[in-house]
Amino acid sequence: IEGGPIFWVAGHRIHHLHTEDIVHDPYSAKRGFWWSHLLWMLYPRAEHFDYAFYKKYAPDLAKDRYYRWLDRYFLVLQLPLALMLYAWGGWSFVIYGLVVRVVALWHCTWLINSASHAFGYRTFDEVADNSRNLWWAGILAYGEGWHNNHHAYPNMAKAGLKWWEIDMTWWAIQGLRGLGLARNVVLPPKEVRDRL
Repeated sequence: IEGGPIFWVAGHRIHHLHTEDIVHDPYSAKRGFWWSHLLWMLYPRAEHFDYAFYKKYAPDLAKDRYYRWLDRYFLVLQLPLALMLYAWGGWSFVIYGLVVRVVALWHCTWLINSASHAFGYRTFDEVADNSRNLWWAGILAYGEGWHNNHHAYPNMAKAGLKWWEIDMTWWAIQGLRGLGLARNVVLPPKEVRDRL
C-alpha cells in the first residue's frame, strides 16, 4: 500500500518538509488520528501518489538501479516467500506468514504517523510539530516510536536516545555497520549526547 522504497522515502521526506501542514503533508496528524493512520491512502491526492513527483524528493534513490528495481518489483518479491511458505505449511502458513505479517507491519508503521503525533512525551520541545515519543510504539515499530527524537534529528540513524528507549533498528544498523554493509551512518551529535 505504501509502495516501494523510492515512493516510501520520498513520502517520508515530504512529511518532514511539511510536517502537520494540512495541504502538503501526505499524512498530516492535524487532519485527525484516522487520517494520519490510514485514511490518507484511501482518499489520496493525486500528487501524493505521483511517482514522477516523488522522484524529485528521492533523487538519490531514483538514480540507483537497484532501488528502481526494488521500487518496481517490491510486490513480486513476496511471491517466492509465498511459495516457500505454502510448500512448508500450506495456505495457513501463507496467510499468517505473509498476509497477517504484512498487515501487522503496516499498522505498526501507521501508528507512528498517528499515535506518535498524539500521545507520549517530548524530549525536544523546540521541535515545531506535535511529534511525541511513545514507548509502546517504540517497541512495536523497532524504535521508530521515539518520534519526537526522530523529528528533532531526522537524518540520525539512532532514534532511541535515552538508555531505556529501546531501538532495535539501531541495533540492526550497528550489526550491518560491523559487517561493512552500512556506511555513512549518521550518529547523534555531541550536543545531543551531552544533553541526555
